[in-house]
Amino acid sequence: MFDRLSERLQGILRKLGGQARINETVLDPTLREVRLALLEADVHVGVAQALLAAVREQALGEEVLRSLSPGQQVVKIVRDELARVLGSGERTELRFASRPPSVILLVGLQGSGKTTTTAKLGLRLKSAGHYPFLVPADVQRPAAIEQLVRVARQAGLEVLEHDGSQRPLEVARAGLDRARKAGFDTVLVDTAGRLHVDDALMQELAELKAGLEPSEILFVADAMTGQDAVRSAGEFHRALGLTGVVLSKLDGDARGGAALSIRHVTGVPIKFVGVGERPADLEPFHAERMAGRILGMGDVLGLIEKAEQALEAKDVAALERKIRKNELSLEDFRDQLKSLRRMGPLSGIVAMLPGMSHVKEADLDSQAIVRVVAIIDSMTPRERRAPQLLDARRKRRVARGAGQSVQEINRLLKQFAQMKRMMKTMESLSRSGRGKGRFPGLRGRLPFGGR
Repeated sequence: MFDRLSERLQGILRKLGGQARINETVLDPTLREVRLALLEADVHVGVAQALLAAVREQALGEEVLRSLSPGQQVVKIVRDELARVLGSGERTELRFASRPPSVILLVGLQGSGKTTTTAKLGLRLKSAGHYPFLVPADVQRPAAIEQLVRVARQAGLEVLEHDGSQRPLEVARAGLDRARKAGFDTVLVDTAGRLHVDDALMQELAELKAGLEPSEILFVADAMTGQDAVRSAGEFHRALGLTGVVLSKLDGDARGGAALSIRHVTGVPIKFVGVGERPADLEPFHAERMAGRILGMGDVLGLIEKAEQALEAKDVAALERKIRKNELSLEDFRDQLKSLRRMGPLSGIVAMLPGMSHVKEADLDSQAIVRVVAIIDSMTPRERRAPQLLDARRKRRVARGAGQSVQEINRLLKQFAQMKRMMKTMESLSRSGRGKGRFPGLRGRLPFGGR
């Protein structure tokens, strides 16, 4: 996401960061380049003008002019203004009714991803300890009911099944009544969309709003549609009074302009972003973190949260004990690689690391983890615990089982031995307090990516 905009802005601001003095002669050409980058990323022209005006005013202020590193100060101002445009400081948590069940209405244009987003949000609520009930109220599109039922079942969620013969409000009321009787605390209503906003659609949604009194009305916008999503969001907001936005398919949009524009146009916060096709690929939106990622500053907090979701606390503690005792086995290594895969695509993980947002999918060997896991799985439990047992005959057997060459087996074993030595060194240095700044770079030492 934001690949094109991120690459352009980082290149422009990198030149500015080294400036010892900032004045209009230096700043204005830079801001013109930033404006062009924003417009090429499909950012609304009004948003681009407002952002750059705020940056210019602050960048020429006394505090920046007197600072020791004015160029870096300007970069910080751009980051802060990007975060402000994206909704920094706004409450993005879902609001729930004082008396359950709470109703969350999902609205948007046809094809924006409402149905899959409904299931993703249901799964997220379930993971947080809620009891969601899904209601397919789109009776216009023949496959909409069947689609929500299917994806809900795949995610282990409860859903209202019906034949589509009733009006949307009747369906939604039936779902609300069922949820109330069965003890569900949240009702997610998937509504109909149109290719173009029309009066009939808005009347239908207005009836749903009046009849259900939802605690949230979330507009689901396809990030890949750019300014079309921004214009439709404005129309839905004027008609319904949106409470939040969900940006779907953000992983497929290299420009990212819709995210920067839609919050500015509607004035309501972006609450979630869809970052993949899996049911779990719905993430809370954090303006400050996203601004940092756009400017190549990473999202370390987001990476930690992903790791916490993928790893069990007891597993982390057990792994730490083994590292301290230098007892790490290939079996442990394989389990950690599998955990890494659960965190999502490797490109998304790398993009969260500061200074690594420029790394492209093509630069990462996404199948390398799969190959390493296959090699380790082809070993016996005893060989995984004691790799020194792997003589030439055993290596040939493992290579055949994994569909790899003996050279690949040797490469893995050599890198694993290097990693164990490095971890032992890191542990001893950390105990002695001498570890700061002493560790060698890891590039090329891990058995995935960067051969």
